[in-house]
Amino acid sequence: MEIRPMDPEDVPLAQQLSDDAFYEAAVQSRRASDPPAQRRSEARVASWIARTTKFLATDAEGCFVAYDSEGLAGFAASIRRDDVLWILSTFAVRPGLQGLGLGKRLLDAAMTYGSGCPRWMLSASDDPKALRRYRLAGFDLHPQLMLHGTIDRSLLVAVDGVREGTASDLDLVDDIDRKVRGAGHGRDHAALSAAGTLVVDTAGRGYAYTELSGPILLAALDESTAIRLMWECLARTTGPATVGHVTGANQWAVDVGLAARLAIGAEGLLGVRGMAPPSLYLHHGALL
Repeated sequence: MEIRPMDPEDVPLAQQLSDDAFYEAAVQSRRASDPPAQRRSEARVASWIARTTKFLATDAEGCFVAYDSEGLAGFAASIRRDDVLWILSTFAVRPGLQGLGLGKRLLDAAMTYGSGCPRWMLSASDDPKALRRYRLAGFDLHPQLMLHGTIDRSLLVAVDGVREGTASDLDLVDDIDRKVRGAGHGRDHAALSAAGTLVVDTAGRGYAYTELSGPILLAALDESTAIRLMWECLARTTGPATVGHVTGANQWAVDVGLAARLAIGAEGLLGVRGMAPPSLYLHHGALL
């Protein structure tokens, strides 16, 4: 088994492998109340490839692949921000190879990129083998909820003091990130802007990136701002809404979801090391 740094030509293969692995894991862990497991849409495939290709320009030392006689066997892509936060962005092993030690070797390689970082984050599926690996690597594991359903628009709460953001807001946004999770998103704003619309609190107390199905990232300095931003994101939805990555530190988001009559389901775990799960914060699945 060869493990080496990831190259650009590996990225489309890694996308397909991860889609296969995550879809299989979602099917196996799906509960009756959960939305159906889905493969990535063409738009999400393109976004995944663009984001991971960008990592090779900015964080190449954190990205590794493994090959065997059948082709790509697994990969890990990690990034670091502000030299204080290491993030495992994406990590997968080909279905059928889990539990044989390959995942540990890939994770160990990627974690060398986090040397010197006091804070570490990852977003995990319910795969028991992966969870065991993360815990043995020193991560505290915190269950996440997902809120989902079709919004009854008569229940939406009108909010004020929120506007669409621009590039001039990114310094403010990064300052909020540093207060909430310890590091700014920095160069990741390009990928976030491509995935959703930036909305900011006019008092400079919070922001969110939101798409047609709901927020993909939200951070605030006080609970009332977080709540207003979430209602704004829900008001911008069309069709079924999804609010993911809600940890126990963010019960306010559960309360908003209940007020909007969204269903509650389980959705993987947040892994953190050297930090508590951020509150007033709904993280992005890959950029955290």
